[in-house]
Amino acid sequence: MPYEPPTHRVERSLRATTGAKIVAGVDEVGRGAWAGPVTVCAAITGLRRPPEGLTDSKLIPPPRRAELAEELNGWVTAHALGHASPEEIDDLGMTASLRLAAVRALEGLPVRPDAVILDGKHDYLGGPWRVRTVIKGDQSCVAVAAASVIAKVRRDAMMAELPEEYADFAFHDNAGYPSPVHRAALEERGPTPYHRLSWSYMDALTRWKHLKRTRNEPTEQIELF
Repeated sequence: MPYEPPTHRVERSLRATTGAKIVAGVDEVGRGAWAGPVTVCAAITGLRRPPEGLTDSKLIPPPRRAELAEELNGWVTAHALGHASPEEIDDLGMTASLRLAAVRALEGLPVRPDAVILDGKHDYLGGPWRVRTVIKGDQSCVAVAAASVIAKVRRDAMMAELPEEYADFAFHDNAGYPSPVHRAALEERGPTPYHRLSWSYMDALTRWKHLKRTRNEPTEQIELF
């Protein structure tokens, strides 16, 4: 399906209305996974013309996505990644874990942004950052689209590199997200050290649901199949 390429419209607006000279795009991947970290990328792109085909990482075929991530590594002005582990997600809940990962990414940049464009409608980052939320920002904003691609490719690679003893979970294919193979392995072997034990999928694992962790924040409701 044809799509409009992302632009610098929001970045230009922030410069004009707030005086921000350095604007970072921020996007996450891994929010809905059963296993693995939630990963956030912060990217600073300036106002240069982006590489051809840049858009939301989910709309890009995997081979091209990997190629584009390589191009972006050399094209962006700066970028940094932040992660929150499954243990942190279980302890803190998803909203706080997203903020933790985002702060780690932003603090990993060589310069502090004057403003942040955050994909989505909810500001999970908050102060002291100056935040502009943009629904589908990973499709409409160059910096957010760049962050989307870099975060997706890096997290997928991290999941594919997990130990061979967990090969039957097919992390190299599903990146820790729900899938029939993933579910079958969970039912047979139970959760690995990389799984989020507070997630609602644990309720369906009769043999293993005694391992489920509880926390104060309501469990993410993710349908099995």
